[in-house]
Amino acid sequence: MVAGVPRMLGLRAARLLRTACVKPACASRSVLTVSPHPGQCCKTSSGVSWMPSRCSSTAAEAPATKPEDDSVLQWLLLLIPVTAFGLGTWQVQRRKWKLKLIAELESRVMAEPIPLPADPVELKNLEYRPVKVRGHFDHSKELYIMPRTMVDPAREALEAGRISSSAESGAFVVTPFHCTDLGVTILVNRGFVPRKKVNPETRQKGQVEGEVALTGVVRLTETRKPFVPENSPERNHWHYRDLEAMARTTGADCIFIDADFSSGQRPVTQEPAQVRTGAHRLHREHRPWRTHRRADQSHPAE
Repeated sequence: MVAGVPRMLGLRAARLLRTACVKPACASRSVLTVSPHPGQCCKTSSGVSWMPSRCSSTAAEAPATKPEDDSVLQWLLLLIPVTAFGLGTWQVQRRKWKLKLIAELESRVMAEPIPLPADPVELKNLEYRPVKVRGHFDHSKELYIMPRTMVDPAREALEAGRISSSAESGAFVVTPFHCTDLGVTILVNRGFVPRKKVNPETRQKGQVEGEVALTGVVRLTETRKPFVPENSPERNHWHYRDLEAMARTTGADCIFIDADFSSGQRPVTQEPAQVRTGAHRLHREHRPWRTHRRADQSHPAE
């Protein structure tokens, strides 16, 4: 009996060891199972297997991240057609707006000239509308809007798409004009002169004296755009059309017209020049929206 005690102890120890290593969850699997704690064993259908714990964490985390990634990707793919549809709709609406604006400006510019209204308040609804006036210039108070370039449709067509331009730089000459029939003084943009002719002494023939009749397009004041320099009245350098400041400098009223000399009245003579109205700029800047554009009329100037 004493000899059988060690044998019984050995069988009991083997049974305890087998109970500690084998769990019910592992025993019920038919594939290799990994224990959640390092250093423990699991039993498979083929026996006991020892696996590192890091394998179980990787297997548990991988399936959890896939649905989130798929959801983000689906939203990103959905944004592509939605954005394209929105941009296309905006372009169509913008084209309709521009064509309507161009047609409205054309109808105003091509209308028959009317007498300049005596009430300046009425001019707010007459921008780009041709008016006719009679009076004389005061060349002693000329203003210069600069730098500007001469409008040349042929040159612009040749240089379309180029980064640089060969256009000559100069200025628009703005001269006070006293209307004898209304008793008011307005500002008239007489056209472009090259930089070498900005000094009035170099263009004496263009300094028209006496009473003249002319037509022009009504223009309103401008606000300074980004990156445009401030006006310098003390140097007589104007970069945008500030009617209030120009009127204070010259003593004129806040009325401004771009002169149109196509009818034969030419207060500036010799060298060709053109007045660049807002309607002309709109034609040039939005040329892709139209199949044709009306050529700007040239105005002789010195």
